[in-house]
Formats: sequence, C-alpha cells, structure tokens
Amino acid sequence: MTTHFIKVFILVFVIAAPGFSQKKKSKAVAADSKPNILLIMADDLGFSDIGSYGSEIQTPNLDKLAQEGIRFRQFYNNSICAPTRASLLSGQYQHTAGMGYFNINLGVPAYQGFISKQTVTLAEVLKDAGYSTLLSGKWHAGDDSTSQWPRKRGFDHFYGNTGGASDYFVVKQLPKDKRSFFVKDDKAVHPGDEDNFYYTDEIAKNAIGFLKDQSTEQKPFFLYLAFTSPHWPLQALPQDIKKYEGKYDIGWDSLRILRFKRQQELNIASKDQKISIKNSDLPAWKSLTYDEQKLWARKMEIYAAQVDNLDQNIGRVIEHLKQSGKLDNTIIFFISDNGAAGEDVAHGFGGRSPRNWGPVGTSGSYDSYTKTWAYASNTPLKSFKGFQYEGGISSPFIAHFPSKIAAGGLIDGTAHLIDIAPTLYEIAGAKYPLTYKGNTIHPLAGESLLPALYGKEWSRSKPIFWERAGNKAVRKGKWKLVSVRSEQWELYDIEADRGETTNLIEQNPDIASELLALYDGWAKSVGVEDWKVIGKGKGFEPSFTP
Repeated sequence: MTTHFIKVFILVFVIAAPGFSQKKKSKAVAADSKPNILLIMADDLGFSDIGSYGSEIQTPNLDKLAQEGIRFRQFYNNSICAPTRASLLSGQYQHTAGMGYFNINLGVPAYQGFISKQTVTLAEVLKDAGYSTLLSGKWHAGDDSTSQWPRKRGFDHFYGNTGGASDYFVVKQLPKDKRSFFVKDDKAVHPGDEDNFYYTDEIAKNAIGFLKDQSTEQKPFFLYLAFTSPHWPLQALPQDIKKYEGKYDIGWDSLRILRFKRQQELNIASKDQKISIKNSDLPAWKSLTYDEQKLWARKMEIYAAQVDNLDQNIGRVIEHLKQSGKLDNTIIFFISDNGAAGEDVAHGFGGRSPRNWGPVGTSGSYDSYTKTWAYASNTPLKSFKGFQYEGGISSPFIAHFPSKIAAGGLIDGTAHLIDIAPTLYEIAGAKYPLTYKGNTIHPLAGESLLPALYGKEWSRSKPIFWERAGNKAVRKGKWKLVSVRSEQWELYDIEADRGETTNLIEQNPDIASELLALYDGWAKSVGVEDWKVIGKGKGFEPSFTP
C-alpha cells in the first residue's frame, strides 16, 4: 500500500495552538493543557470554490489557514447534508448512526432519520473529557422533536436551524409562522433587527458570543461552526455581490478551464490529471442568448458573494480567538458537507414552489445556480451533490495547528469524515465509551489521521464505502467501484483518472469482483436496504445524465 506524507487537509477544525499571529499569549491556558477545537463546515461548497483549491473567489482567511496548515487532495464526505453530519458527529457510517438516507424516518433503524442512541456524538465524548461544547449553525441530524436536537446530544449551547435549508434574510412577505425557523438553546428566536439580519453573519456572531461566555470557564472548548452557506437559496448582501459583477460573463466552460489551470499551479491537481467529461445535458455557454448569459452570470455572482461572506465570517471568529489569546492553543479543521449542488429549486426541486417576489439574490427570491455552475464549482471532478462520483463526495480539507502541523503541506492519502472523531479524541485525550447512558455503543469506524497531520508516515488501512438512495461506491487503494442507482458498476483508477473518464471494469473483472464483495459485506454489516424497496416514493432525488 502506498505511503503518503502529510501535506494538505481541508476541513476546518480549530484547536488552540500557536497560530495566525501572536500578538497575545493565553493567560488562562497552560502550555500542556488540552487544545481547543474548532470544527468548521461549509454547506454545498464545491471542490474548487476556495482560493487554495483553485478558485478566483476571495477567501483570504481560508487561504491563510491552508498556507499555515495542510490540505488533503482526497478528502471524502457522504455526498449530501444530513448523512454527512451524522458521520461527522458520530465517527460512524451514516447507516450505523441512523441516517442512511436523510432526516426522514423510513421505518428501520439504519434509516430512522436521527442519530441513534447506539452512537455517541463528538459533543458527548468531548463533554465527558472536560470540554465546553458549542454549536452555531446548521444541525440537520434529527429535527422531528426536541429530543433529537443538539442539547440532547451533548451540546451545552446551540444557535441555528435544526433542518436543512434556511433563508439568509428575513422574508417579510411571509407570515411569521412560515419564515425560516431559528433556535437558541431549545427556544425559538426571531431576528431583532429584521432589516439587517443576514444568517451567515448571525452564525458567526452567536459563535463569538458563546466563546465570550465560555471564557470564564476553566476548561477547553469544542466549537462546531456549521454554516449553511453557500447552500441555496441564492441570497447575498449587495456589497458582497458588487465585488463579482462582470466576473462570470466568461461562462462556466471558460471558468472551469481557468480553475483547472490554477489547481495544477497549486499542485492540487497534477500536470497529467484528467478533467471530467462534461455532462451531455449541460449547454455550451456560447449557445445561450445574451439575456440568458446575463441572468446565469448574475446567479454565479451571488453564489461567489455567499462564499466570500462565509470566509469573512470565518475570519471574524479567528480574529476573536486571536484577540482573546486562544488561537495559539486551538486546532482548526475546515470541510464541506458534499460537492456543489446541481438542484434546480426555482423549478420545483424538492416540491418547493417558486418564489419570485424580487430579483434573484434578494429575500424575495428562492433560486439556485443548478448543475450548470456546479459543474465548474466541482472542477476537475465528475457529477454533483447526491452522487458517489468524485464531484459529489469530495471536499476541500484544511487543518491548522501551528505548534504541531507544518505549514504548506499537501497530503495525497485518502481520508473520510469517519476519521475525524478518532483524530479529535486522540488529540483531546478523550476516552471513547463502550457504553453510554445504558446503551452499548458501536466501535468507531474510521482511523486517526494524527500521524499524517503531524508529518509522520501514514497510509490508510481500511477501504472506504458509500451508499445513499441507491448510489453506491467503494474505494480501496487506487481503485474505486461506483454505481448510480442501478446494478451497473463502473471501475476507475482514481490515482491516474480522478476525473472518472475511463471505465476499466471490462479490463479488470477480478478487481471489480473483489471490491464488490467488500461492498456487499459492508452493506450487510451497516444495514443498507434495497433502495428500490425502502425508497419507493420517498424523497426528491436529482437525476444524473452522463
């Protein structure tokens, strides 16, 4: 098995350590104390959407984390919101954690739609290890009742939305009971200043408020900073949109080429990397009329503004840590929950009614940039959110911890969400329980990435598996077997062809058979059900046209 050396990790976790700038030394934290942990998650952010992964969007705070930390070239998620969050929080595959499909109960334990009692969350384990546990942002790991909410799963404090999507502005055209629903410590809260409310700003504001309140406690913190940005709807502040006016008149085809070149310059993509083949149902930019081009360019301007604002708010939280003297003892991970989203919410995806009360980007609209721009956001990878091709399951991953992690590294080895929990528990010196509140707890599914993060030799010992809504895959070494809601499998050599352009299954039937046997054994062990049976008539799944 190939051995990989530490270099890049793109999930943002902050654990107090010598860092960004050392104007202040922590007065309260001893040198040998447990580190603080900051885990940052973006929502529907594409693989190439931040500067350190090839983007033209201004993300100086994330780029600084990457420059002073490390990035992974191949870090994987579960392809969509709720299952990803279940795995991140539990260290389990999503079926074991109870969220095989979504936050929807399909009637069996692996698909119950909330985190099971046979798993423990990061907050529960770290709380028992002496940490304050804080969450600001999106939960989406069980929202049918308050018994499934964050404060019942180990978090001391929570502000945010319990479900999947939320408006960024207050939509005054809607009655109050129909507006986006926010919670603070189990109580519904409504924006005080409706005219100046912007949800991404509020997530950071409440996170900083939690940190200020926590500063009086003589213990480390775990902050899960779970932004909804840049998940649809497309809604951004005018001053952020203005930065990108005219930037995307070149169209998605040219943008993809520019990002790919930049990725090769950054060594995120190798010089011989193959870029994925464009989907046949995506129009050429030049085939659009002038008015169509202007509308589509505007959508990407708004999306870019949302990513820009996300980075600004990450910067605000980091600045607070610096000013409070805690940054030097904080480890930071940054990730996205899935690849860029191809859903077309303006035309009924998910059963939503179109909202056209104002121009796109304002509170009166409810729109998305669809797979036309998602195809560019996921450069150079294939497909989108919800699918197990590389574009659906790949995330940037950044790790920053100056006293332990060498600056500017890139890691080739494959890692997955399930590896985050064992890594953090090792860093924090937390004991993972065999039982919790009378329940026998599943063993952790992943493996610690600490050797890789700390510059030691490391190679993955376990295969990685995926299944959601009949889309399935397995990755072992350089080989990946993948299927899109059928029994037709495809085999790719990801080391040579991460764009998944050449199906090698006919040339390598023995390898395909080995991987299929591994997948079948795993699927049985975690409770995967036949989607054609359990998923009949459930959900709103996007289609994929190769």
